[in-house]
Amino acid sequence: FFAKKKKDSTGNSSLSRRFVSLRSRHAVCIFYLVLRALDTVEDDMSIPLDKKVPMLNDFHTYLYQDEWCFTESQEKDRQVLEDFPTISLEFRNLAQEYRDVISDICHRMGVGMAEFLEKKVGSMKEWDQYCHYVAGLVGIGLSQLFSASQLEDPEVGRDTELANSMGLFLQKTNIIRDYLEDTQDGRVFWPREAWSQFAGRLEDFAQPEKLESALSCLNLLVTDALRHVPDVIAYLSRLRNQSVFNFCAIPQVMAIATLSTCYNNPMVFQGVVKIRKGQAVTLMMEATNMTAVQTIITQYSQEILQKVSVSDPSRDKTLHILAVIQEKSALSQSSLASRTHHRSPMYLSAAMLLAALSWQYLSASATQVQGTGDMQGQ
Repeated sequence: FFAKKKKDSTGNSSLSRRFVSLRSRHAVCIFYLVLRALDTVEDDMSIPLDKKVPMLNDFHTYLYQDEWCFTESQEKDRQVLEDFPTISLEFRNLAQEYRDVISDICHRMGVGMAEFLEKKVGSMKEWDQYCHYVAGLVGIGLSQLFSASQLEDPEVGRDTELANSMGLFLQKTNIIRDYLEDTQDGRVFWPREAWSQFAGRLEDFAQPEKLESALSCLNLLVTDALRHVPDVIAYLSRLRNQSVFNFCAIPQVMAIATLSTCYNNPMVFQGVVKIRKGQAVTLMMEATNMTAVQTIITQYSQEILQKVSVSDPSRDKTLHILAVIQEKSALSQSSLASRTHHRSPMYLSAAMLLAALSWQYLSASATQVQGTGDMQGQ
């Protein structure tokens, strides 16, 4: 069952999960499946709100109900709800420290999802809050699992601010990239505070005559997402376990490459925007140590810098955050002399597997749904 769900899942999380050490792999898989089930409830438009809201609020309690399942879902991932007794049984077989983390994150995420069911993302602060509920909490939970398994220092699990930023960076990148798909499906994730500066309706950005305004809003949101990169650098710099580092770093470098592709790109409003297959393979193969990750971050930061227009309304903020990223990366680089990440034989084998499977990420990236599908890092 678990192998099948891992194979069927979409996004870079399904690939990066392959790197998690045996010590915590089972807990991470159960964590993923529990949140996938929760996300399936949130996404299912066939469930009426008066039924969905209590389900989301109470979902964490189903982990301790032997026979609870939901067979009325119309979503493509409905199997995780139909077979939930299998998942909850495996959850109950986990060590207590893992159960506590998973149950707590599931509870907080369900409450947050229920809150945003009946309201749209208005302010930039609410955008942060929504992304915290659906992705930041995933980063926090994963960090706590890494510490609970003793793969990483307790500090990694305690510093929820950095872990939250890891999730927010990934989620905001997906929301920015998926503008057209989401608006066509009637979903609104771009914050009103941002888009209302440039248009009367979010859907207007898809009109050719609104391109200049659309790009201004796009660049504003990319700039906002970039402010999480210094925290990403700080978080990754703390990691000591090779498999955990690979697991966390790959989605982050994919995200900054995606943001570079999206920045000032009219295609965001016209079709599918994604990084090239060869580019993805290179990133997955190279993102194995902090020096390489910082080189990648610097490369894509420079690419964005070269695209900044003198007339862009967010120009000053964009230039400022890019300068902060460069400074943070340089400072972190100078502190790496005392430690090095090594490529283990196990990693090299996994990397070859990643190269062979990279098409899975790329074909899925265009259809990746919002929410816990991007966990890792969702």
